[in-house]
Amino acid sequence: MARTVWDSTLGKKTVMAVSGLIMLLYLVVHMIGNLKIFFGAGEFNEYAHWLRVVGEPFMHYEWTLWLVRIVLVVAVVAHATSAYQLSRRDIRARPSKYVHKKPRASYATRTMRWGGIILGLFIVWHILDLTTGTAHPGGFQEGRPYQNVVDTFSTWYGNVVYIVAMLALGLHIRHGFWSAAQTLGVGSRSRDRALKTVANVLALLLTAGFIAVPVGVMTGVVS
Repeated sequence: MARTVWDSTLGKKTVMAVSGLIMLLYLVVHMIGNLKIFFGAGEFNEYAHWLRVVGEPFMHYEWTLWLVRIVLVVAVVAHATSAYQLSRRDIRARPSKYVHKKPRASYATRTMRWGGIILGLFIVWHILDLTTGTAHPGGFQEGRPYQNVVDTFSTWYGNVVYIVAMLALGLHIRHGFWSAAQTLGVGSRSRDRALKTVANVLALLLTAGFIAVPVGVMTGVVS
């Protein structure tokens, strides 16, 4: 039965919608945590330490954090796989161009595919930069995320990569949230306007919230 659901277009869209909402929930929490950097190094570093000990003594050190990471990896893989397969299925269904032009789609809709690729590449860079320290500019300091963040956004390319990725994220959320609501049966003609408003507000708040960190470093508010 699971295979039958996965093989159907509706099944893939449902997987894409649910995995996208899981990632959206994580992004909201992650953005709120990131904004703690404006309260100083002590509070930000303490927050990062808390993420590793949350759930103790029932959970061992970093177990909760790794559980969250595993759920996110599964969500990202499921989202990317279903998106790719749906895209291939759509291309196979219409190998030739339409005779009549389709209605002009929104900018967010037309950029969903390359936006997803940008976000995928960004996730890899972000992990190598601030989690493993492999691609970190300067000396990566374990247990001192405040200083690591300042180091990253003290470089022009760190700011460019992050800001471009967050703009792509905003467009992705703007269309993806509304699309997920339609797939899961929440959307309707009467709710359409409200759902699009929520999608726009979420996209704007998350984009602004994430971009506030590199802007804070660039302007010296965070140093």
